[in-house]
Amino acid sequence: MDGQKTDPKLRVAVAAHKPYWMPDDPVFRPCWAGAALHADGIPENWARDNEGEGISQKNRNYCELTVLWWAWKNLRADYLGLAHYRRYFASAQTGEKKSRIASGDYLMGQLDKAPVILPKKRNYLIETNYSQYVHAHHEEDLAQTRAILEERYPSYLAAYDASMGRTTGHRFNMFVMRADLFDSYCEWLFDVLGELERRLDISGYSDYDKRVYGFVSERLLDPWIETNYIDYVELPVVNLEDQHWMKKGTSFLKRKFTAEK
Repeated sequence: MDGQKTDPKLRVAVAAHKPYWMPDDPVFRPCWAGAALHADGIPENWARDNEGEGISQKNRNYCELTVLWWAWKNLRADYLGLAHYRRYFASAQTGEKKSRIASGDYLMGQLDKAPVILPKKRNYLIETNYSQYVHAHHEEDLAQTRAILEERYPSYLAAYDASMGRTTGHRFNMFVMRADLFDSYCEWLFDVLGELERRLDISGYSDYDKRVYGFVSERLLDPWIETNYIDYVELPVVNLEDQHWMKKGTSFLKRKFTAEK
């Protein structure tokens, strides 16, 4: 990781559900996801997403968003962010993986350019954001999400529809935002997802698809950014674990051309 200096103006919650290596830069705050459901083996210096006001018990459906909620309610800084124990923003695209993790100083330098940092967009090439989701999950998730926006946040509908028609989008639920924007985004996001939770019946979903609110949230970030005309910079992402591209490609083709998910 580049440099050891940090800036106390920045805090990045790192979601993890198991003990794992963490950067030693104190801007990163490890937080155990789903602590209300499984608390064995939590490292002593980690936060828990069931501390204070939280939704830890919903981790099987909300994924890393239970840590986002915890950060929203418990962390205080000028800039706040969310990362994943395996995925971080990178300051370089080559070199040993851990050394490529963007430090607090590097991130603050990027925030001089814009109030938000997002990961570089993912490109599905032959799939739109809508078709990719439908082939991987349940179409009803998106239908109900759109209905909620139409009823409660109609100003977001145009950006949502445009995003669903594109082949690119910001993914991973990774970002750093100025605190006021972080607060606004979380308030809006969790209101939409809370209503979606009330409307969806996921009792027949597979365990994988029951992570629906985490999946849908990834498709809501771009409409929020665009509707509010928020400037941002993009950074590459470093994944600390190997990507199984052949397996992912095979699964993608199965979902696209068969009913198998």
